[in-house]
Amino acid sequence: MALSKSRNNKRSSSNSYASTATTVVFIALCVLGVWMLTSNSVIPSQSSTTTTHTATSTSTRASNNDIPQVITKPTESTATFEDNPGDLPTDAIKSDESHKVDINSNDGDNKSSEEQSKSMPAEEQESERAVAVEDDQQGKESAQEQQKQKESQTQISEESSMTQNQQVEQTSSNKGSEFDQDRAQKASSADEGGGNDKVTENEAQEQTTEGSESAAQENHDQQKPDDAVLQQQLQEDENHGNSQDTAQNKMSAEDRQQQEEDVDKSNKNNPVPHNNGEEQQQQQEGVQDQKIEQEPQNVISEEDQKKRVEQHQQKQEDNSAAATKNDEAAAASQEFEDVTNQQTDGAQQNSQPVAEQQTQRQQQRGHRKGRKVDKAAESNSGEAFPGVENSGIPKESKESKKSWSTQAAQSENEKERRKDETDGQGSIYGYTWQLCNVTAGTDYIPCLDNEQALKQLHSTRHFEHRERHCPKEGPTCLVPLPEGYKTSIAWPQSRDKIWYHNVPHTLLAEVKGHQNWVKVTGEFLTFPGGGTQFIHGALHYIDFVEQAVPTIAWGKRTRVILDVGCGVASFGGYLFERDVLTMSFAPKDEHEAQVQFALERGIPAISAVMGSQRLPFPSRVFDVVHCARCRVPWHAEGGMLLLELNRVLRPGGYFVWSATPVYQTLEEDVEIWKAMTTLTASMCWELVTIKKDKLNSIGAAVYRKPTTNECYNARKQNQPPMCKNDDDPNAAWYVPLQSCMHSVPVDEAERGTHWPEEWPSRLQTPPYWLNSSQMGIYGKPAPQDFEADYEHWKRVVNNSYMSRLGITWTNVRNVMDMRAVYGGFAAALKDLKVWVMNVVNVDSPDTLPIIYERGLFGIYHDWCESFSTYPRTYDLLHADHLFSKLQKRCKLAGVMAEIDRIMRPGGKLIVRDESRAIGEVENLLKSLHWEVHLTFSKNQEGILSAQKGNWRPDTISAAAT
Repeated sequence: MALSKSRNNKRSSSNSYASTATTVVFIALCVLGVWMLTSNSVIPSQSSTTTTHTATSTSTRASNNDIPQVITKPTESTATFEDNPGDLPTDAIKSDESHKVDINSNDGDNKSSEEQSKSMPAEEQESERAVAVEDDQQGKESAQEQQKQKESQTQISEESSMTQNQQVEQTSSNKGSEFDQDRAQKASSADEGGGNDKVTENEAQEQTTEGSESAAQENHDQQKPDDAVLQQQLQEDENHGNSQDTAQNKMSAEDRQQQEEDVDKSNKNNPVPHNNGEEQQQQQEGVQDQKIEQEPQNVISEEDQKKRVEQHQQKQEDNSAAATKNDEAAAASQEFEDVTNQQTDGAQQNSQPVAEQQTQRQQQRGHRKGRKVDKAAESNSGEAFPGVENSGIPKESKESKKSWSTQAAQSENEKERRKDETDGQGSIYGYTWQLCNVTAGTDYIPCLDNEQALKQLHSTRHFEHRERHCPKEGPTCLVPLPEGYKTSIAWPQSRDKIWYHNVPHTLLAEVKGHQNWVKVTGEFLTFPGGGTQFIHGALHYIDFVEQAVPTIAWGKRTRVILDVGCGVASFGGYLFERDVLTMSFAPKDEHEAQVQFALERGIPAISAVMGSQRLPFPSRVFDVVHCARCRVPWHAEGGMLLLELNRVLRPGGYFVWSATPVYQTLEEDVEIWKAMTTLTASMCWELVTIKKDKLNSIGAAVYRKPTTNECYNARKQNQPPMCKNDDDPNAAWYVPLQSCMHSVPVDEAERGTHWPEEWPSRLQTPPYWLNSSQMGIYGKPAPQDFEADYEHWKRVVNNSYMSRLGITWTNVRNVMDMRAVYGGFAAALKDLKVWVMNVVNVDSPDTLPIIYERGLFGIYHDWCESFSTYPRTYDLLHADHLFSKLQKRCKLAGVMAEIDRIMRPGGKLIVRDESRAIGEVENLLKSLHWEVHLTFSKNQEGILSAQKGNWRPDTISAAAT
């Protein structure tokens, strides 16, 4: 505000007085014009009688009041700090009280004034000095009045600054106001000083974006409220914002009123002469302009309101997406945290402000990390991980390993390990994946399509070219999707039809369509349920077999069967209606994709062949073995292949042979029948019946394996011979076939001397041959270990997997437990319309016979190699403490590529393992573009849930891998 003092009354001449006044006014107007051209201030200049220091101070205050002009322009940059302050300096991270104006702000103003004075143009400085010399006495007289004016002006500036602080506090959630103001002041000062050290809008936006991303990540990692708390917080934030808007508008009105009062008070203390009416008018206009300039910083425009609404809606969407992921995290967290404490905490949070809730949550999280787990938490912890301290099921006992043999140890002729050991340390997140460059294309099975190994075979007489020949290193390439691939049809509709583009092969439809194997029907491949031996449907054939031998008793006495040469597995598919589980297998041969058809239909099957090696199953585990025109030369080479069936067939089990030699009289068929009759008699197999099916015009012969060794001992010729005593019948991993038979067990406590209980009682009953004196896998006596494992997995499945991992179980059909122990996980899924392939690793205790004994099935495997199945065949994979063990033997990159190969798009992976292994698996999954829904760790144990997408790389590997 421009103020002046009246001239000295002692002047004698009025003409001199008028001349002097005119000169002073003219010089003042010149100075004012020059200053206005070089300044962005909206406050009028002081009168010509003001000293240089006073003019500089006034200009500084004007520039300070003009700060909102600087920060108002990049509105979007300021808004981005509304929720995420970003990387703030130390002095910006203060309490609410720190947002008040510092008592030393005047010193800062003086310092800024000196800098501005230095940066003023030379012409203005010369004019100011001229005025100062002429009116030196008048300057002395007005010093006190000017000091009062400065204090009044400082008060206005402080109030305006406080109003600015309140607005910034609202938009930055009490975290970034001082940083924003400091940056705006620097920008304004730099602008007045000629543009030196000016912060551009792009730099400000980059800093804002980086800060927002940093704060968003921090909030995502630290805050995981449930839906109710999240909604409450959003509602309270919205209400809190509305109340702040109202208070802000009210405060702006009060500021303007207070500012006017200060101006009036200043005018009273410093009266303006009548002859200075022009200057007074300029002063009033300046005050009004200042009000106009200040209003935008206190009143939210409609455009800003729309932006706030959009930001809030975006925040709600982000929080909604985060809430879905947090629900999954809460599923794991609830297995460890005290439920009672969670409920109490939730009640307290509902009655407290949002800021206090967030602070209290952080304190509670820190407190929970340090406290000991109480009894409730220990119970939940046991449900989460068998092996966590104080849980119901501890980690595998080292002592128990002495009581259990492994498949690797049993199989003396196991293929020599060709994998370099690795400690598994380090992450390869960001690994560059490529598509496999192989002839098999979308149907690539690494261990069955190893063209380089197949070229080196010396003979294919025993179907060696259909057996496993794995690459030295697990492939790290990805299998492409068939063009037009769609989400698989759900069970049970999938049993009758599948999408053609998912398995785009028509050869079987052309050569077997008349036998009702498969037909092409528009965009579908349909399966009428027939087969070579049951053209009129599998259900009729299944009933025909049971009528021929009623003691088979599907679904009661007979629960687990083996179907050799299964075709498209319609026999096993329809046996589900009889509560029978069928392990179907067939080679990858000229019957194009027959096993792939089976798996796409939701029927269990593997790619395997009766060749030169034992099947990957224990001895004496299948209740029935079935062959419907399976094209296997059972009688050749001393019956070696039929003797392999004898190994895996349970004593007292049945072999159902439905083939042309049974009911046709062609010369070749007659010769085969004679050879089979001699062989089966020497094997002491009882021919129970030969039955003909008039509807299908076929016949079946049913044999039964003996339950004692009396027949073996009574044979006149020892052909086929009995196996040596040191030959382990359970050794099945890359073990060559032998033309010999193993004795039937006779010890009452030995497996195979008694038939298992009827289904479903056998599922939950410990096998009779589990000895209490034998230590179980987890350190308890074996029968108790079995029961504890079953109860454990029932709790985990019912309390966590069924509802808290975001799995739609109606869309799940093909399931694999990648590291089964007793089969407890599969047993817990009994009531669902799923089947579970239980995999017992070759370096783990051999518990696969227990799994079969309880009416489930499985296979031996080494996950450092590829699994014998087609790509895209499983809906859900479950891995319990698998990867931490594999890290010691092979690289996880190849294992994850294999998991990606066998998993259907949209399929789910559940991993429970050590935290270190979880971390590496998570990084690999992210590099594969899988969606990781959940990761949770506690006590060095963790759980992970992820889902495969449709992503495939664009590049192809240089050579087959």
